[in-house]
Formats: sequence, C-alpha cells, structure tokens
Amino acid sequence: MVKIPDNEYFPTEVSPPGASLADILAERGLTQADLADRMGRPRKTINEIIQGKAMITPETALQLELVLGAPAEFWLAREQNYRTFLARRDQMERIERDVKWARNFPWPAMAKLGWVEATRNSAQRARALLQFFGIASSAQWSREAASVATFRKSARFKVDSFALTAWLRAGEIVAQQTSVAPYNREAFLNKLSKIRTLTTEPPEVFRPEIEARCARAGLVVAFVPTLPKSRASGATRWVTPDRALIQLSLRYKSDDQLWFTFFHEAAHVLQGKKRTLFIRDNGTDRDTRSEQQADQWAASFLIPPAQYNRFTASGDFSKKSIISFAEELGIAPGIVVGRLQHDKWIPYTFCNQLKKRLVWVQ
Repeated sequence: MVKIPDNEYFPTEVSPPGASLADILAERGLTQADLADRMGRPRKTINEIIQGKAMITPETALQLELVLGAPAEFWLAREQNYRTFLARRDQMERIERDVKWARNFPWPAMAKLGWVEATRNSAQRARALLQFFGIASSAQWSREAASVATFRKSARFKVDSFALTAWLRAGEIVAQQTSVAPYNREAFLNKLSKIRTLTTEPPEVFRPEIEARCARAGLVVAFVPTLPKSRASGATRWVTPDRALIQLSLRYKSDDQLWFTFFHEAAHVLQGKKRTLFIRDNGTDRDTRSEQQADQWAASFLIPPAQYNRFTASGDFSKKSIISFAEELGIAPGIVVGRLQHDKWIPYTFCNQLKKRLVWVQ
C-alpha cells in the first residue's frame, strides 16, 4: 500500500492491481505458478505484476479476463489508477524538494528586478525559479552550483551560491536574447581601443556603445544588477563556441572599478579559455595565473606602463596633476586615482571626488 498526504481530490493510499490479483488467486486456491502456466507467461512476470513492479498491459488484461473472469477493463482501470497515483506521489515529492530549494533564493530582490513573478505562494515560486533557470527540477541546479565553487572558496566574504547562480543566469538570459556576430578576436581588440575612449562618458552614453560595439565583434555585454551576497563584480564565459558573455554588476558603484572590471573580463575573452567560467570580486580572485594575467593586461591597456612610470616618478599626485595626466591618456581621472590607490602611491581616502559614482536607473 502506498500513501501520500491528504488531498481533497485524490486518495491518500492506493494498492497495486497485483494485490487484487493475489486475493483472487487465494480465493480460488491457485498459486502464481498455476496462473503463469494457464496464461502461458513466465512465472517471474506474474510475480512482478503482483508486487506492482510490472504493469498490466492490455494484452495481459485480456488474458486475465479469460483465465479469471474479471473484465479486462477492471484490470486496466486498476493499473491506470495505481500508476497515476505513483506519478502524482513522485510529483508531490519533487515539488516539496523544489519548494525547499526555492526558499534559499533572495526572492524579493529577484522579483523587484523582474526576474521572477512577485508571489507569496511557495509552489508558484518554485515553478517560477525552475523556469528562470530553464531546468526541470531543483536537482539540476547542482550543476550551476558546482560551477561557482572555486569563486566561493577564493572570495573575501561569504558568497551565497543561490544568489550568485541567479545573477549568472540573468546574464545568460540576456545573452540568449541578444543577437551578435560570430566572435572575431582582431575585431574585438579593435573595439576595445575605441571603448577605452568612452571612459569619460556618462553611463547613458557608454553603456549602449559598449553593447553595440562588442556585439559586432561577437560578444554580449550584460549589465546585471547584483543580488545580496552574490559578491561578484564581473564574470566571463562562453555561451556558445563563437559567442562570449561579459557580465557586469556595478557592485562597487564607481567608474574606476567598473572600467577595470570590464577590461579585466575582456582579457579573459582574449585568453580564449572557452570551457572556463571566470568570476571577479575586485581584489579576491588573483590566486591563479589567468587572473593575474587579466589584471596586468587591463592595467596596462588602460594606462600604458611607460606613461604610468613617468607619471609616478614625478611624485606629483595632486588633483590637478591627476586630471592633466588622465586627459593626456584620454581616460577618466577616476581610473588614474584607482590605480594610484591600488599601487599605494596615494591613500584610499585621497582624490575620491575624481571618481564618478554610478547607480542603476530602473
């Protein structure tokens, strides 16, 4: 006998049709072997039917009708009811697992961003999350969680895998909805030189320009707001063999951090490691050679080493001098400030007014 929780539309327990078969055999003094011989079926098959392991097919139901007298429709109805019951029980168990899984996600934040529907119903939340991730059950989510394991270990602060995978998935959805040309490395390098000149522009100018220029080189650039405890400021992965995705969160809300993160992720694209997911937390992900190379490439691309060395050798880090140097380079002065602070030429409290504060506009 199989039981499921009470439900006003469905029974709480159903016995397999084999139980009825066993009762009839007992009443008539027949054994399973006797029935198998009379039906011309293997004894193992009859035993499995009685145990509920094997299904009663239309052919078997007709044979039982001839041998035992009970109509074939009776056996088929018992079989259908039992199998439907088992399927519903399994579905309820899966839904219960999915509901527990869904409770781990920052639902209010995701709903506010429009990623999922705003509902308090736990089953609807679970279903919405499954659709959001494009998976059949929460069991498939473990693959997503495994992909962020390395980042979680290296991050400075505790990372919420549920929030991080949701943020990454939001970027993938943008990539699926965006048309781009096939990836071309030389074209991408050329676009990066032009994008560097956009660092002095406001977000309403540089964002569409970045998206459009990268699309022509085979990349999707997705600006996706961060979620609580997701920690990532940027990420790079290849969504198809000829399409890369750079995802930016604006976690640190200043232009120097955003631009360095973008060019850091661009360096990962140029590395061409198409099976690797790179996630950045601005300062906590430099424990691999790939990350160190990406940092070095981004720093040099934004501020060429020869010019940087000449500027730092002067020892003049006044506000006026920094602005003048940034104009010479054709980049935002906040980027120069961020580099000088990182390299300990000036304290982190110095010249922050030259950095632009960036916010999401809903």
